[in-house]
Amino acid sequence: MLLEINDHMSKGAFEKVAEDQPTASVVVRPVEQTVALESTIQKVWSCIVEKDVGIIGLYGLGGVGKTTLLTKLNNKFSTTPNDFEVVIWALVSKDYDVEKIQDRIGENVGYSDGSWKNKSADQKAIDIYGILSNKRFAVLLDDLWQRVDLNQVGIPKPSQENGSKLIFTTRSLEICGEMGARKKIKVECLEPEKALELFQDKVGDETLNSHPDIPNLAKQVAERCGGLPLALITIGRAMACKTTLEEWNYAIEMLKRCALPKMKNEVFPLLKFSYDNLPNATMKCCFLYCCLYPEYCIPKRRLVEYWFCEGLLDKFDRINEAQMQGGDIISSLLNACLLERDGEDYVKMHDVIRDMALWITRKFEATEDTFFVKAGAQLSQEPYVKAWERVKRMSVMKNEIQLLEETPKYPNLRTLFLSNNNLKVISDGFFQFIPHLTVLDLSENYYLRALPKGISQLVSLECIDLSWTGLSELPMELKSLTKLKMLDLSYMSDLENIPQYLVSSFSKLQIFRLWFRFKRLLLQNKDYPNEDNVLNEGNEKLIEELKGLKRLNILITPIKSMFCLERFLSFDLFRRSTQALQLFDFREPEMFDVLCLQNLERLETLEFLDFEVFHCKKLRDMTWLILAPNLRNLDITGCHEMEAILSEEKLGEVAGVVGISYPKPFLKLETLDLHHLPKLKSIHRDALPFPCLKHILIKYCEELKKLPLNSDSAKGNLLSIKGSKDWWARVEWENEATRDAFLPSFKLLY
Repeated sequence: MLLEINDHMSKGAFEKVAEDQPTASVVVRPVEQTVALESTIQKVWSCIVEKDVGIIGLYGLGGVGKTTLLTKLNNKFSTTPNDFEVVIWALVSKDYDVEKIQDRIGENVGYSDGSWKNKSADQKAIDIYGILSNKRFAVLLDDLWQRVDLNQVGIPKPSQENGSKLIFTTRSLEICGEMGARKKIKVECLEPEKALELFQDKVGDETLNSHPDIPNLAKQVAERCGGLPLALITIGRAMACKTTLEEWNYAIEMLKRCALPKMKNEVFPLLKFSYDNLPNATMKCCFLYCCLYPEYCIPKRRLVEYWFCEGLLDKFDRINEAQMQGGDIISSLLNACLLERDGEDYVKMHDVIRDMALWITRKFEATEDTFFVKAGAQLSQEPYVKAWERVKRMSVMKNEIQLLEETPKYPNLRTLFLSNNNLKVISDGFFQFIPHLTVLDLSENYYLRALPKGISQLVSLECIDLSWTGLSELPMELKSLTKLKMLDLSYMSDLENIPQYLVSSFSKLQIFRLWFRFKRLLLQNKDYPNEDNVLNEGNEKLIEELKGLKRLNILITPIKSMFCLERFLSFDLFRRSTQALQLFDFREPEMFDVLCLQNLERLETLEFLDFEVFHCKKLRDMTWLILAPNLRNLDITGCHEMEAILSEEKLGEVAGVVGISYPKPFLKLETLDLHHLPKLKSIHRDALPFPCLKHILIKYCEELKKLPLNSDSAKGNLLSIKGSKDWWARVEWENEATRDAFLPSFKLLY
């Protein structure tokens, strides 16, 4: 018997029909969605036929088609030859009920009379185990929200010996782990072409052909659904009777505002179950915080730092410890499919998940956590906020705002994202009535030349990001920010003056970043006129001020001169907190001590720029880098006598000095940039695994003819190797197979 399930039926309706037809095979419509899932179905089926895979977990976003996939697999058991004696499909859902699952299984194995249903759960488990332990079975469990105890239900654990299988669906990767899944398969959203086909099928040809502009508008609406089948089907049906351009344009605008009724009433409530299932209020707040960003490129490290400064990470009072909690929260949100990976350092939100998060902030959190989000909304002037007195978090990043001239009153505002605009002027009165502002992001406003004196009013501020701005100096008014925990001054190309005694006044500062671009560092060769400027004298004054900040946990700073470096390294505080160093313009004649950096416990990035090596005649290699196992980024430029990065002769010598055998180097290295090293011949004598390496750039290193790569290097990474065509032609490989393997990685450097 075939039981047809229409795609609009609820899970409850499906369960009711399934109970009436316990032996039914299931046909799921629409055909378009199942066709799009076909490759995933084949992937799962190949796991089913593998003998050593007993438990398979299918996880993914709510509404992505997991139930459709599972029921399609159920059909395949009845249409494809196999040696399973019994196949059981059961809905688990959020309200997990052991006896409900047992009754569903009982109906499939002959226990369906009233007397059996009256037995206790323990007695039923014994009966079910007795039957299934003597059969090769496949159990399909849909919609798990927590671990199902197989022993409690009576299901024997699938194994290679009994050949049985358990396949289940869930929204959480963590549940896959808790269930002991040998294979974890993510059910992805539809590709744009398939998504549009599904949407068009639901809209129908009659509506699509009612006006020549509607197909293009339909494509825009489908794109807003982000490939999520639930949204495509729901909105497609809602638009099936819309035949005017006004109706379609209105729908697009409402989708942008997360205000389309069908989304609010049918899609978001289903997705909200994943939010409701988060284990605590902290994780929920951290998730909602993510919707302040556009859907893509949310920097993980910066996100955690903002959470910390906002007081959301309440288990620790130091950032290096709070990063563990923040990392755990991000992992949990990834596992719940509420965030997605976007490379190593970023995460992103699915369009519909972000819209759902914004909907939650408006519908459920209005009394205490009001959000105003217009990120990437093409604003050219500061927005008018109707209910300004209630707004707690505001994001107008990635717009075209040039002038902030009003004097707004935001008594409850804690978060203000103004990054990536075209800000030129902020009026003195703008910050006057924002007494509780905690996080201020002004980054990537390249034309912002000065901060207003009124910034001194932000006495509650704990974090200010000024990176990539055009400020030439920091105003002394910042001294009023006594609660400041984070100050980011990275890539400020025009910064010439940091007043003396300003940095040292931030007694609670835990994160300090000062990082220049190469061209900017060349300008640092001169001192600036103001003698009260800590950027003078090779940053020696800055080091003196930083050493008094006892809570410093993350330090990123440039160092000019060997004297400054030795002074810097003499302080235990700096050895414990330094995350990145720029060393540039070392002109002293004395030898550079290659072991001086061995105790930098947390060093991740080391950049060497403009070394005059002919004044340091013994600096022909950087073998001491084996003492920096956490190194993620290495940039070496203009070291004209450099012959090797890791010298073969000195590897044993360095290991002997520190009393340990050296490990494989560069195990965490992600980027390697080598510029203007005319005598460089070797990076390392042997091929290295480079498990994290993503990017190599070689420029003007004419003698470098061999890379430390073999067929096992950078496996699974999308490695990019940039260089000139002539250099690439001269590179020598261990064999042709290795050369051919890395050929797709080469990118021509213009």
